[in-house]
Amino acid sequence: MLKACAITARFLRAATWRRGMARDHRRLRVFQEAHQLVVAIYQETKAFPRDEWFGMRAQLRRAAISVSSNLVEGSARRTLREYGNFVNISRASAAEVEYLASLALELGYLSRGTSQLLQRRCDQLIPQLESLAQKLDVLTKAECATRRSRRSTQAREHNA
Repeated sequence: MLKACAITARFLRAATWRRGMARDHRRLRVFQEAHQLVVAIYQETKAFPRDEWFGMRAQLRRAAISVSSNLVEGSARRTLREYGNFVNISRASAAEVEYLASLALELGYLSRGTSQLLQRRCDQLIPQLESLAQKLDVLTKAECATRRSRRSTQAREHNA
């Protein structure tokens, strides 16, 4: 029962958003951590060799930016389904950052400590993104069920 109440409360917040109040991505802990990952990536890739500025360094930076920017864009979308899609893209980008950090270590562009730090951040971020995606899936299903119920009630009233 408590879980149902929490889902209902979240659903009401989402419904409130549709009436004009945007979801605030800055209030999400996962967004704050994604933002810190971007800052760390930019700081740690400054010393990449010049011939990698438009290769590995650029790809690592783009992937890191994608994690946080997809959270921002998704939170500004109209539906929970769209929001969930952007959270999934964000999660995939975090996995890409994790891989690129390990590749950069192997190629000698990052120290072992720096690579492990970035990978640890990704290891903490990915489950949070997965959890957010799962919660949005539950809310999306609840929203669809509510719409179906409303339509069937309206159809019964219309036929009566």
